[in-house]
Amino acid sequence: MHPRPHSHRLRRGRYSEQGRAYLVTAVTHQRRPVFANWKVGRLLVAEFKCAHDSGLVNSLAWVVMPDHFHWLLQLHDGHLSRVIGATKARCTHRVNSMTGASGPLWQSGFHDRAIRDNEELRPSADYIIDNPLRAGLVECIGDYPLWNTAWL
Repeated sequence: MHPRPHSHRLRRGRYSEQGRAYLVTAVTHQRRPVFANWKVGRLLVAEFKCAHDSGLVNSLAWVVMPDHFHWLLQLHDGHLSRVIGATKARCTHRVNSMTGASGPLWQSGFHDRAIRDNEELRPSADYIIDNPLRAGLVECIGDYPLWNTAWL
């Protein structure tokens, strides 16, 4: 049996459109809680910032959870798969260097949902930011260090 029997479905029908907003989710390999260490989580945050600062995306909201991330972004340049793939690859290199680990950090692929109506942007950002609260990691979002939103 294939170790990821449905991963090919993540790419089916994927289309990248410049200027379109996307809600992206990626999960760590074997759902390991790598980012429970907030210093390690800051490495992924730095990669979101790199993609934003380089003009590839406009980061609208993100949260880094112990074993996954959600990122609401507006694609400016390039293909969504390349942007996410490069972000995950750079993060893997930095995390492995910091922790002395080797091997995969991420499950292959990612899930994305195109935001078709600008009225969905704020509710999507609110969903992302509420993740640590729903997971019971904190009682107040201000106590969780790995999130940001353009609506602050």
